[in-house]
Amino acid sequence: MRAYLVLETGLTFAGRLFGAPGFAAGEIVFHTGMTGYQEILTDPSYAGQIVVFTAPHIGNYGIHRGDYESGRIHPSAVVVRDHCRRTFHRHADRSLDDFLRHSNVPGLSDLDTRGLTIELRDHGVCRGALGPGSPKELEEKALALPSISTVDWVARVTTKKAWDFEATAPPPEGGRSFHVAILDFGVKRSILSRLAAEGCCGTVHPARTPVELILESPAEGVFLSNGPGDPASQPDLVAAVKQLLDADIPLFGICLGHQLLARALGGTTEKLCFGHHGANHPVRRLADNRVEITSQNHNYTVPAGTLDPNRVRVTHMSLNDKTIEGMEVKRRPVYSVQFHPEAAPGPRDSHYLFQRFRQDMAKRRRDGKTTRCVHREE
Repeated sequence: MRAYLVLETGLTFAGRLFGAPGFAAGEIVFHTGMTGYQEILTDPSYAGQIVVFTAPHIGNYGIHRGDYESGRIHPSAVVVRDHCRRTFHRHADRSLDDFLRHSNVPGLSDLDTRGLTIELRDHGVCRGALGPGSPKELEEKALALPSISTVDWVARVTTKKAWDFEATAPPPEGGRSFHVAILDFGVKRSILSRLAAEGCCGTVHPARTPVELILESPAEGVFLSNGPGDPASQPDLVAAVKQLLDADIPLFGICLGHQLLARALGGTTEKLCFGHHGANHPVRRLADNRVEITSQNHNYTVPAGTLDPNRVRVTHMSLNDKTIEGMEVKRRPVYSVQFHPEAAPGPRDSHYLFQRFRQDMAKRRRDGKTTRCVHREE
């Protein structure tokens, strides 16, 4: 079925529908990774967005049971140049078309993704509408779509109730596993898998769990997860992170967790022109000038100069646009990164961040700083 993608500017791209037939709208972003479409589609950080894949051939290796980052698709729609209707991987469970169709998510193929990407790169991400309607009707729907900063996307993706995960390996320090409290702003399963491989077990909490309950739990460290939306629209989450900063406990943030931590430390955040969405972004670690190849997915950044240099040290910087990619609180086990170290395109470039988190919890345990609740034995 012939359909259109219309930007709020009125610019129109024609293509053909696949997946679920119907209409979708959202903020349009482009992703430059060559593979990983299943992980991207199931990443909660993409909630409310239309994802444009710049790689021309999408769908050839199908969908695999073990590669989900969450339980469902989060983007509102998918745009590709060439949708491969045949699946060639022998371990694939289903096709991309079937996955989208059963998730009620439309896709648009046979579209000039190069031209669309250039438009987004030069003029910034914008709202858009996709479907078989007339271009004028789609433009009106795009203009009527609320700005992503006015919607509480975290509330839409966070877990409804707390649940536990177990360690998959013993900690190198020996003894029982380290218990981590995850504040779920849209956490990816691969993050939990990486923590579990480091000898960590823990509890995934709803985003707005009272800090008092977190600190009264068996937690030996707190993890601030990735997630969608504008960090400036989450003042209550920033206030919660401020409370955690007052507690003597290791604190590690990724992506949205990094941005919320920056705001809790007195910094600000701002929207990038077209964001960072890809699997090959070079980041320089300032301590030793080592370059890490990183996976990234964010539209917001912490501007340089908004953090107090007497309290906060910048640890990582993007080599593409010099934006801040990591920071730490001086003389405290508190740190965060903007990129996704668990995605491992390096592939092990950034695993040391999880190891540091585990080591800080081990030091806390050696210092006798236990929590009020009894730890469960492995």
